[in-house]
Amino acid sequence: MSGRYEVVFRPAAARQIKALDKPTQIKVKDATEALRDDPRPPGCVKMAVGKDLYRVRIGDYRILYIIEDSVLVVTVVKVGNRRDVYRP
Repeated sequence: MSGRYEVVFRPAAARQIKALDKPTQIKVKDATEALRDDPRPPGCVKMAVGKDLYRVRIGDYRILYIIEDSVLVVTVVKVGNRRDVYRP
C-alpha cells in the first residue's frame, strides 16, 4: 500500500450507524478504521453491481463501500442488517 486511506461516510450511512445499538456501533467503527490501512481485508467481497463497490461483514451487519485508489479514499455508502442492506 502506498499510504493510509481516508474513510468518509455518506450522510445516509452516518445516520444508519447512529441508529445501531452501541456495541454494534463500536464494531462498525473498528471495521471502518481498519479500512484505512487495508481497504480490501480478508473476507471482503467485491459486489457484482458497481465497479468499485465492496462489502465487509460484521456479524449480521454489512458495510458497503467504494474504494477510490487514485485518491486514497474509502467512501462508506450503506451500513445495515444483512437482510435489509441490499435493498434499494
